[in-house]
Amino acid sequence: MTQPKIGIIIGSTREGRFGDRPAAWIHAIASQRQDLRVEIVDLRDHSLPFFAEAMSPSWGPPQNKQARAWAARLAGFDGFIVVTPEYNHGPSAVLKNALDYAYTEFVRKPMAFVGYGGVGAARAVEQLRLVAAELQMVSVRNAVHIGMVEFLGLWQQGKSFDEFPHLAQAATQLLDELSWWAATLKTARQAELLTAQ
Repeated sequence: MTQPKIGIIIGSTREGRFGDRPAAWIHAIASQRQDLRVEIVDLRDHSLPFFAEAMSPSWGPPQNKQARAWAARLAGFDGFIVVTPEYNHGPSAVLKNALDYAYTEFVRKPMAFVGYGGVGAARAVEQLRLVAAELQMVSVRNAVHIGMVEFLGLWQQGKSFDEFPHLAQAATQLLDELSWWAATLKTARQAELLTAQ
């Protein structure tokens, strides 16, 4: 079996966003491993309108051209790491909208989280775990929470991730768990496809 392929979704599109830095950081750590392949998925590259489909993607593919391209982009991944800010105790609207525009491309795959902001985006991550459950995903227990001290140090004080070694420890735990789930679920999905043939 080939290594599971993981998409690292940058969950903000705003100008001057911080999300590029933790996305590049977790990508660099994951790229050193032999058990995963990782790739950045930037929501800026997918101009999704606000969800206005006649039905949920769980019932049929979206009609919107950009949404079909988004779903096609997701289909090749075996799991995801979502890099998320926290806006008003929740995830960004563009991230929730992007999750709403796909379904089968998420089903029976793991989702892990790297959050940043005042409380490390803990409340946004909790909401995203509920969304992941509805998408029939496995929400990976271990997450990376870049809290206010680390966030301000990285964003405004010129510090590097190396100055916060506990974040790398959390990333290793996240990736270990994500790797197990991604490989296990990939094997199960492939077995199901063979049985259906």
